[in-house]
Amino acid sequence: MAKVNPGEFLRQVKTETGKVVWPTQKETITTGIMVVIMATILGVFFFATDSAFSAIVQALLGLLS
Repeated sequence: MAKVNPGEFLRQVKTETGKVVWPTQKETITTGIMVVIMATILGVFFFATDSAFSAIVQALLGLLS
């Protein structure tokens, strides 16, 4: 493994950071909205699934008593 002094390392970091293609504001907003929508859909889905299983278990336990 080659040893690089701190100055050379920082120059390499600066060069590599310059190669990064940053998203536009529109892309960032669109992605953020999609994340919120998908998280909401998944939250509702898991809430409904959990509620259904809870009702089933409660019904089964009601049969035992």
